[in-house]
Amino acid sequence: MGLELYLDLLSQHCRAVYIFAKKNGIPFELRSVDLRKGQHLSDVFAQVNLQQKVPALKGRDFILTESMAILLYLAHKYRSLTVGTPRTTQACARVDEYLAWQHTTLQRNCLWVLWHKG
Repeated sequence: MGLELYLDLLSQHCRAVYIFAKKNGIPFELRSVDLRKGQHLSDVFAQVNLQQKVPALKGRDFILTESMAILLYLAHKYRSLTVGTPRTTQACARVDEYLAWQHTTLQRNCLWVLWHKG
């Protein structure tokens, strides 16, 4: 079994993980979790993430939750790909800074658009 990503692409956090993996050619199986239908609240999904939130990453013997942790894990694990992972400590800090910024800033604004346009 390969890498599985549990995502609902309506979620900005899930889209960030999905886009990163696709852009960098990281092989994964998409496991759709429809938040609007409450699929994340099922007992089956609770075995993947006890907090019943997406995104979640499941490997052979490893489960990781939280979009920031997943993005950093993928960046480190697939460093050989052209993921744009910089080589210096300061450059790495700038990537982490951007990831933290998008995590807080984009989520708030994207959520507002989804609720008001949807």
